[in-house]
Amino acid sequence: MAIKRKHQNQTSRNDQHNNASHGNSKHRFGRRHEMVTETHKKPHFTLYNVLVVVLALVTAILHRNHVATLFENEKRFSYLSSLERELSFRTEMGLYYSYYKTMIESPTFYKGLEQVMHDNVTEYPLTINTLKRFNLYPEVVVAIGYRTYMSMNAYFGRVTKQCFNINRGEGMSSVESCIGLGEPSYFYVETVLILTGLMMGVIFLISTMISGSIFGGILTVACYFFNHGECTRVMWTIPLRESFAFPILMIQMFIVTITLRCSTPNWKHSVAIALPSVAFMLSWQFGQFTLLTQTMAVFATYVLMYINAQKFQVILHGLVISFIMSYLALFGNEMLLTSFFFSCLVTVLVIVYSESYIERLKVRFVIWMAQGSMLILGTIGIKMWVSKLLQVQDDAHIRDIFLSKFSNFQNFHTMLYTCAKEFDFQSIETYKKLTWTLLLPSGIVACVAAVIYLLRTEYKSWKETRLGEGDIQKKQQKHGEIVYHLFQLLAFTAMSIVIMRLKLFWTPHMCLITSLLASKQFFGWLGGKERHFAVLAVLVAMMTYEGYQNLQKQWKVMGEYSNYPLEEMLEWIGKHTHKDAVFAGPMPTMATLKLCANRPIVNHPHYEDAGLRERTMKVYSMYSRKPPKVVYDTYMALGVDYAVLENSWCIKRSRPGCGMAEIWDLEDVENRQREKVCNLLKEDPAPHFRRVFRNKIYDILQLVK
Repeated sequence: MAIKRKHQNQTSRNDQHNNASHGNSKHRFGRRHEMVTETHKKPHFTLYNVLVVVLALVTAILHRNHVATLFENEKRFSYLSSLERELSFRTEMGLYYSYYKTMIESPTFYKGLEQVMHDNVTEYPLTINTLKRFNLYPEVVVAIGYRTYMSMNAYFGRVTKQCFNINRGEGMSSVESCIGLGEPSYFYVETVLILTGLMMGVIFLISTMISGSIFGGILTVACYFFNHGECTRVMWTIPLRESFAFPILMIQMFIVTITLRCSTPNWKHSVAIALPSVAFMLSWQFGQFTLLTQTMAVFATYVLMYINAQKFQVILHGLVISFIMSYLALFGNEMLLTSFFFSCLVTVLVIVYSESYIERLKVRFVIWMAQGSMLILGTIGIKMWVSKLLQVQDDAHIRDIFLSKFSNFQNFHTMLYTCAKEFDFQSIETYKKLTWTLLLPSGIVACVAAVIYLLRTEYKSWKETRLGEGDIQKKQQKHGEIVYHLFQLLAFTAMSIVIMRLKLFWTPHMCLITSLLASKQFFGWLGGKERHFAVLAVLVAMMTYEGYQNLQKQWKVMGEYSNYPLEEMLEWIGKHTHKDAVFAGPMPTMATLKLCANRPIVNHPHYEDAGLRERTMKVYSMYSRKPPKVVYDTYMALGVDYAVLENSWCIKRSRPGCGMAEIWDLEDVENRQREKVCNLLKEDPAPHFRRVFRNKIYDILQLVK
């Protein structure tokens, strides 16, 4: 049939046990033992545990369906052809999806995996192991799942998809559209939707745990939904690494929280932490930086003596195991070995195993100074030494980006990042939105109340302490998991202020911290349960006014993906160029070209590799002011057959100083007064190039050889 497609714009605390043990036992290194801590008492009722799990499942299903609805409304994914669905995965998303496509279309999975590990299409003429370079393990797992699903259904003779014709109108040809898990893109998208639902369920569990109340979990979930557009972008960017990795990070944080609450964690906790940590790092190249902040947050909790050395060692051992496994699984990825995460792990291990010597300094402030100095000097020193030893500069752009944020330093690569809105400083508009929904004020109140309570507890403990024979009797500390999450929020806040894109860490964690408003221990001064509940109910009601409007705005986003000029260009490439023809052009377009036309490309959007950055800079000389002959020679040296000239790249300018020619002027001072090459080539590409295709957006120029 033909369908016309419309175009539309816990753990309980035993009081007797605590009282018997309070302040009497000391760690063998001079630090206190810890008991199981909890925000407040909660009896071990099976009914309560079942209720928590049921609510976690409900929130997971709600979030999965919410994201699925937004994704479908924005793209009308169910009415797109297979080609259009692939085209909708722009920039690096298309690059990642192309490897999934390779593994499911190969005769066998192992043949596809071999192609991915010996890829000579992505960075022609080089052969690279993309599994090592691009954190493609999510695609490997999803490809295994898809092939298994198809094999099982073929064995039982079950239908896995339904196809129908779509009349696209506007003089365009009709297309076939298929829905169902048997459609590769559907299976891929559904995997991410399930993960994002799981993430919401885990966030509910964490918030319920640290607040000691189901109402804390409900409050966190409400805050997340009311600020959904500021918490995630998974509904618009399904194949991005964060879509796979962030749910895994939440699982890892959940296990870390459990470990911090446990009185005597052991190697099982280390293994439990290691497994999701490995999956997290294998899913996202940014994972190492996130785990760096976690290591430092737990270290700060240890330094302030909210956890003892043994508990800190359990967490560190889990992170060390995960680092080793990730390094091996990524085939000795040099960027991981030269990361600050690795150097920080080594440094804190030395510090914690040297505790007996550091504690001899006696004075707590001096001990803190020694630990802090060792952390900074050790982390930076080891990082610089390993980088110099291995001569790896893949992460140099990160240093340059931060340098450009706080100085006048600029170069071609930093400008490509900082001209993008996602890498700018956090916008004032974000703070306004979070204030109107009361998330920011609520998070601040929760943090302040928790800090005041902890300080009062410390002061009370200090008053009760008595000197005896030169030693300080160290008393039992609690709330290690609360202190950790406060430090983690502090780290995420700093990250999001500097780089707007990283608010996707900060805002969800702010939602999580608001659960402390439901903590009887921190807000017992409000009165009895009834009064406390009434205050929370009023708060949620006030949040709902603006939050529901935000949800309505999301639900009203109705669109339909269509990019006929790009589709037209790809169809021409498929019909008129040889399968071995090599292409160069803007990074987003090259990813799509590799995915849909499977032609060799010389550059792509994965900008983390130093060699690829230099290669892309050469390709982008097309948008500089260099003489056309210089651009031609550069492309010839790269082995290019065809250059894709995208008109918008020749004229677009996100803000002053951010046009491609202006960015090039930083590096190419001697040609600042010349005309842009792209303008000259659009008018007349001869004699070095020959125009072989043109539409309103794209020109394809063949190099005259």
